Amino acid sequence: MFVELGEDGRRDLLRTETLLVLALSLGASGVSALISFIGSLTRPGGLKDQAATLNGSYAPGRPWLDLAWQLFGIASALVPVLLVAHLLTREGAPGLRVLGFDRTRPLWDLGRGALVAAGIGSAGLAFYLGARAAGFNLTVVPEALPDVWWKFPVLILSAIQNAVVEEVIVLAYLLRRLGQLGWSPMAALAASSLLRGSYHLYQGIGGFIGNVVMGAVFVLAYRRWGRVGPLVAAHALLDIVAFGGYALLAGKVGWLPTP
Repeated sequence: MFVELGEDGRRDLLRTETLLVLALSLGASGVSALISFIGSLTRPGGLKDQAATLNGSYAPGRPWLDLAWQLFGIASALVPVLLVAHLLTREGAPGLRVLGFDRTRPLWDLGRGALVAAGIGSAGLAFYLGARAAGFNLTVVPEALPDVWWKFPVLILSAIQNAVVEEVIVLAYLLRRLGQLGWSPMAALAASSLLRGSYHLYQGIGGFIGNVVMGAVFVLAYRRWGRVGPLVAAHALLDIVAFGGYALLAGKVGWLPTP
């Protein structure tokens, strides 16, 4: 039996729902990143002499067990996205389609995503190298997987998973809920961008600032296009290039920092 809620009750329900979704996903990651950053700050040595590994081995020397853990981690990380789809459907919306995450315009999404990725990727790399050189960032290690046959497929799946979780939840879903709760467009932009920066804080101040800026750009693009699909594509392409590029170039070019 469902109880009819007034406007205040509905807003309280949406507020609680949003906090729970974030607590089960990237809000919790933000708290974890803050604790990690405090640990890095209080550890002897500068930030750039420490490393933040994004894709590491779960079972060194046991490739099949490692693969099982990798796939489990990717699949379980997507559960909050399924929860968001369920909640939107219960709301009466057509699931993730209301956020513009569907297969109706794949080439349109991919084309705009590629343009965004090209612009942000080059600027982001330059900002990371500068922040690390200035001592504001850890050395980011995008991948430290063993050289086995599944290495690159797992890196691609990891990149896609990151893109889907972050853009669906922190961008499209959060903006929708904050709008329904009466937040102003500028306040919602700030909240989404700061949250994005918070769960990258484990990389250092540079990682935080760079992702806050990226978050603001993504919010503006999402509002302009009305679809999160291009931003999912952009994020996935950025991570695929970062993960795969590091795997291919680390230790072979002088400009790419390694631990």
